[in-house]
Amino acid sequence: MQIDSPIKAERIRAQAVPDLGTATWTNGIRFGNEILMSGMTAHPATRDAQKPLTAYEQTLVVLGKIRALVEAGGGSLANIYKLVVYVTDIADKDEVGRARREFFAGVAAGGGAYPCSTLVEVSALVFPELRVEIEAFARLDIDLSVA
Repeated sequence: MQIDSPIKAERIRAQAVPDLGTATWTNGIRFGNEILMSGMTAHPATRDAQKPLTAYEQTLVVLGKIRALVEAGGGSLANIYKLVVYVTDIADKDEVGRARREFFAGVAAGGGAYPCSTLVEVSALVFPELRVEIEAFARLDIDLSVA
């Protein structure tokens, strides 16, 4: 059996989502048309805020990071086809949903589709003030605005 040569993986770098020098993970990787992203949180905005950020506000920060990574990888919001959302309180699902609806409204307008999604409650995230973490998957050959 012949094995095709592997697809080259390219690390995605976005100014809005800096890689930490001590990190043992990569924020985003593109291989072929696929873009994979690590779970994104609203940190450090949650630490820098004068008052705690709501789940809605945290979700918007996270989605902004996801957009920055997808665009740095050559894509757009319409290429994001799947989200996995982790919340520390399932009661926040409506606020998370409102932020997602607003964020992806341009993609879903005119018959387009929102990304597929999974929403899971977890007991905690890496820092206690974090309420939302989102993993995202995108493909450059998928356009949900014309779904």
